[in-house]
Amino acid sequence: MPSEYAKSLGARLRAIRTQQGLSLHGVEEKSHGRWKAVVVGSYERGDRAVTVQKLAELADFYGVPMSELLPGGAAPTPLGPTPKLVIDLERMQQLPQEKAGPLSRYVATIQSQRGDYNGRVLSIRHEDLRSLAVIYDKSPGDLTEELINWGILDPEARRAVDSF
Repeated sequence: MPSEYAKSLGARLRAIRTQQGLSLHGVEEKSHGRWKAVVVGSYERGDRAVTVQKLAELADFYGVPMSELLPGGAAPTPLGPTPKLVIDLERMQQLPQEKAGPLSRYVATIQSQRGDYNGRVLSIRHEDLRSLAVIYDKSPGDLTEELINWGILDPEARRAVDSF
C-alpha cells in the first residue's frame, strides 16, 4: 500500500506531466523509451518507489527543478498550458524556396513520421523548434521571431519560447 508521501510525490509527477500536455505514452515516446509508460505510471500512483537519482533525472526530463516534484514544500508553480507551436503550412507554401526550404523538408519529415497530411497546419514540439534553430543557425527565440514575421507562426508562439 503506497504511503501518503509516495501518493503526494506521484500527484506532483502527474501534475507536471499533464501540464506539459503529455500522456504516459507521450513520455515514453518523447524520451525515446528511456521512461517507460508503465514505470512512470507506477511512480505517479505511488506503487513504485523512485530513487533520488531517478527523480532528478525525471525533473531534468520535464525541465523543472527537482523541488517542484517533492511533496511537503510549497505547491508546484502553476505552469499553465504552454502555447502550441503551430506552423501555417498554407502560408509556408507561399514563401520563396530559399527561405522555407529547410523548414519544408523538416515539416515533410514530421508529416511522414506522424502520418499527418491535413495540409493546413502542423503542430511542432519545442525539440523541433530547437532542431530547426540549429538548421537555420539561429537561437530558438530568433527563429521564432523570423517565423512570426514570415506569417508561419502565431505571435503567441513567443510565450512558448519564453517557457524554455
